[in-house]
Amino acid sequence: MKRSFAVSCACAFFVMALTACGDDSSTQVPDTLSSESSQVSSSSMEQYSADAQESGSSEAPGTSSSEGVSSSGESPASSSDVASSSSPESSDTPVSSSAIVPESSSAVPESSSEDEGDGKCTDCDSYTAADPELTENGGKGSVTTYGSITEKETSLGGACNYGQTNIQYYAAIHVNVSPGDDKGPWQGGAACGGCVRVKAKTPDGWKRVTVRITDRCPDANCGVDLGGAPAADIMGNTVGRYYGEWEFVSCEGVEGVWGDSTSLWVKEGASTFWSIIQVRNPKDMVKAIAIFGIDTRDAYNLEMVVGTENFWTVPENVLRTDNRYRVVVKYRTGEDDEWRIKGSDLAVPEANLYLYEHRE
Repeated sequence: MKRSFAVSCACAFFVMALTACGDDSSTQVPDTLSSESSQVSSSSMEQYSADAQESGSSEAPGTSSSEGVSSSGESPASSSDVASSSSPESSDTPVSSSAIVPESSSAVPESSSEDEGDGKCTDCDSYTAADPELTENGGKGSVTTYGSITEKETSLGGACNYGQTNIQYYAAIHVNVSPGDDKGPWQGGAACGGCVRVKAKTPDGWKRVTVRITDRCPDANCGVDLGGAPAADIMGNTVGRYYGEWEFVSCEGVEGVWGDSTSLWVKEGASTFWSIIQVRNPKDMVKAIAIFGIDTRDAYNLEMVVGTENFWTVPENVLRTDNRYRVVVKYRTGEDDEWRIKGSDLAVPEANLYLYEHRE
């Protein structure tokens, strides 16, 4: 009996010892892990903070003036993406990269900023002249007029060389940011045909109008120089220099900016030896023009003419044949337009080849 009692006591003591040990291990281990985890976490956060500060200090600055220019007249993306879609289906020979139309940027935003304040001002027509500023998709600065607010005549084509038009809502865009630097959106006529949504401060608040670019404004401090009808919409009878902001937009669906249907126009003096063409009444700024053979395998990426603004040079090989070609026009935004014509059609002086008459 005594032995049994002693054994029982020994067993009970042994169980209690094991339980105590188990309690120590179950409480001490998590504490240790928790302490180590918090140290690791704290160390990681300190490293992350240091990395973030280091990254922030080396980050490239915001959009520069030159970047603002390329957003309105941005350099075309790699043209290899267009080769498969632009090359003729009947052609077995791949088109070389030099003959491929660059991609247009359809992701260009149509609204760069919201209104700041109500746009109301006093002496609104006496805005202090200053160099225009470039923004992501347009600019801000002086809004003036070179048209008559009473006659409201249509555009005579301006430096874009459109000739007499029926376009009533038109404007000139600035060539320079600072005098003589050529960093404005004009870019040798690349802005021609594009549309700009303009808003200006007036005594009644912000007023807006959308115009087509048909001319350039090289004057110091010029921003957007409006024709008569759009100037009247913003300025009323008080003509002057207003503060405004503008952004490039598509011309599709905009009233007053269309003088006729979209067409390819061949410059006077064209022949089978020389010809330059332009797009009239485009739906946006023209970014590139390419010609692809239908009856042949040749393909050409046209180059803008230097000196005669808003024209593109047609290769002689195209002009001297009646072979059929696809003329593909790429815009800043939106879908391409495509004409199907004979090469010799582009050698006819002052030919006006309407898109609706030459597409499938």
